[in-house]
Amino acid sequence: MPGEALGTVLVTGGSSGLGAAIAAAVEAEGGTPVVLDLKAPANGFAFHPVDLARPREAEDAVRAVVAEHDGLDAVVTAAGIDACGDILDVGPEAWDRVIAVNLIGTAAVVRAALPALQRSRGRVVTVASTLGLRALPAATAYCASKFGVVGFTRALAVEMGDRVGVTLLVPGGMRTHFFDDRPENFKPAPEQHLNDPADVARTVVFALSQPAGCELRELVVAPASEPSWP
Repeated sequence: MPGEALGTVLVTGGSSGLGAAIAAAVEAEGGTPVVLDLKAPANGFAFHPVDLARPREAEDAVRAVVAEHDGLDAVVTAAGIDACGDILDVGPEAWDRVIAVNLIGTAAVVRAALPALQRSRGRVVTVASTLGLRALPAATAYCASKFGVVGFTRALAVEMGDRVGVTLLVPGGMRTHFFDDRPENFKPAPEQHLNDPADVARTVVFALSQPAGCELRELVVAPASEPSWP
């Protein structure tokens, strides 16, 4: 790898899907993944239970990780949820929770981690979506949250300058359980190609492994036939 050892990497949503793939990729490259999620990871990684819709609790969990590991080298905000349907068909609590987890939870975790990351000159990778750059119907909550992550990350990169590395990851569809609980009309078509999350996770490790002063600011990683990109 082109950079130094990955060190301690906090991964939100690291118990499933892309987050789990990122945690595994970090360990494979010699780093120490620490997971924030509602449930414990199956592979036994260090873990703090937290509901990211509760930002003060998320901040406390990050500070606990920093204390336990004597610092922090990177944060990857892979946690994400959705509530599909036309805006008047989605319950207000479900709609609000998407914003709370995907956007406010992301900001809370990053904000709490920044003091430690500035000390280590570490890195942040936020996970947006192709729907953070392109709007589709029946996705107002998800688009609002991911457009917000895009704006938050771009502003954070400017604010941090060379003190903390900041990368925006924009993934397309992946083969995870993210789609399992959706109504059939909101699931990918049977013939639609989806990426393996392990392939996307390798791009995160690549971003985290760059030498000091070299930053991958934005990465779009999508299936070649991704219907929401460009």
